[in-house]
Amino acid sequence: MDSTTFTKIAAGVLGAWLVLLLGKWAGEEMYHASLHGEPSYAIAVEGDEPAEAEPEVPFEERMAAASIDNGAKVFRKCTACHKVEAGANATGPYLYGVVGREIDAAQGFEYSGALEAVADVWTPENLYAFLEKPSAWAPGTTMGFAGLNKSEDRADVIAYLDSLDN
Repeated sequence: MDSTTFTKIAAGVLGAWLVLLLGKWAGEEMYHASLHGEPSYAIAVEGDEPAEAEPEVPFEERMAAASIDNGAKVFRKCTACHKVEAGANATGPYLYGVVGREIDAAQGFEYSGALEAVADVWTPENLYAFLEKPSAWAPGTTMGFAGLNKSEDRADVIAYLDSLDN
């Protein structure tokens, strides 16, 4: 490559860079976003104090107020992976008789091992914590469900599952 060709290439690259920098500078000057002095109008916001957090309802009261019918409706989210017939495993284990059952006791289902490390029995308290966010309660679980945000929904689902077996 001779010096003339090299000079033309360098001039093109540096010229393009110069145009880019000048364009950036012109844009910042035309559309400068910082404030100059005091704002001309300030909006007053009432109630600067944060809202009071709702009192936490004890678990026993939450379970006493749980609705089996609402739990059946919320459980529809679970039917993609779970069945409520005894022994009918799907992507997840069957949930018939799950309340009070040992964690890894669904016959014919291969568990990941993450649940067994956390608890031994599916008590209502364990189910409640698990349904809130499965991956946080049992890190490493293969259950891909994000969880139920509403505590009422969790209690309703547990009441529904508890009503299935005698």
